[in-house]
Amino acid sequence: MSDNLQQAAEARAASVIGLAQELIRRPSRAGIDDYGPVLDVLEDWLTARALPHRRLHGAAGELVGLLVEIPGGRPGAWWTLDACMDTAPYGDETAWSFPPDSGDIVDGWLRGRGAADSKLAAAMFCHIAADLMPHVADLHGGLAVLLDVDEHTGGFGGARAYLTDPAAARPAGVMIGYPGLDDVVVGGRGLWRAGVAVHAPSGHSGSSRAVVGAVSRAAHLVRLLDAADLPSVDGAFPLPPKLSVTSFHGGQGFSVTPDRCDLNVDIRTTPTFDAHDAETLVRKAVAELDAELPTSKPTEVTPVAAWPPFRLAKGEQPAAALLNAAAEAGLIVRAKTAGPSNIGNLLAGEGIPATAGFGVPYEGLHGTDERAHLAELPQVYTVYQRAVLQLLEG
Repeated sequence: MSDNLQQAAEARAASVIGLAQELIRRPSRAGIDDYGPVLDVLEDWLTARALPHRRLHGAAGELVGLLVEIPGGRPGAWWTLDACMDTAPYGDETAWSFPPDSGDIVDGWLRGRGAADSKLAAAMFCHIAADLMPHVADLHGGLAVLLDVDEHTGGFGGARAYLTDPAAARPAGVMIGYPGLDDVVVGGRGLWRAGVAVHAPSGHSGSSRAVVGAVSRAAHLVRLLDAADLPSVDGAFPLPPKLSVTSFHGGQGFSVTPDRCDLNVDIRTTPTFDAHDAETLVRKAVAELDAELPTSKPTEVTPVAAWPPFRLAKGEQPAAALLNAAAEAGLIVRAKTAGPSNIGNLLAGEGIPATAGFGVPYEGLHGTDERAHLAELPQVYTVYQRAVLQLLEG
């Protein structure tokens, strides 16, 4: 089956693009749109080709994804291709030079929200699953295709439902179809996030009584956090930790000094600066704030999320198969550790190795005028198909 994969991929390209266009034309913005219509398109396509699939639901019964399962005829490990079907919001639609749900092709670019992240990858992965069907008797283990509609929320409900589904085989590894032709992402920083509530007595802004309000106290905390000493790159992991205050809310109007200000703190972690270190740093800054600008109610820190960093070892699957397949296709692709976190961090916490990015070139990801370049699609298709075959052929 591995012979003439490039020619087969070129023949498949029109069908992949056509399916991706239909998906883009069904808006599926995370937390905004109904996910039913976009999954209906996929289910109709899968049903027409007799590909086994089922919907995934979260703990409250909400729709969180679609799972395709292709069992091989011989014992072996299961591997998963993953692409999210929900998208970022449109933002300011007047800033777009084309409708965000256009799904048209202009000058070799597939245009619209989700073209890059990640409806083209979803269409490609469904076609790869269909390509496997005539050959399943000779394959070891199996292939799952996870199509998540709870990814851009940060909840990763589809992945969580998949990993806790007793009917699903646990994957030995996952390849996530984020775009970008130059890199196979084999690692990423983790994160620790917390909400911080800063308190102070309220008062009238014109009062003769001096009041250090919650906003002023919170601003001082931001300065303390910005000045915090973070370690540099340690050599074993290529990126340093990073701290960001990403939200600051308190008060309203002009005449009242508020009694509360809320911050969101996001710290990207590394193997040598983990979630415990991140929380310790924030609580130390909070203690310093409360000592320097005391008030009757102490500052509150509420952790909301923690994911571990991850980085696959050289030669570890499924990255090795993907990098090898890229080399066989004549591409120069590097293994990269990414700064942003992704679903690979969630999988790392479950002990499941993952790659998180290799695909076509793109522009406007999460921004204005999102689009994906199509000339490279046959190459990318071939790389993923070769990687899957290497893993399933034992």
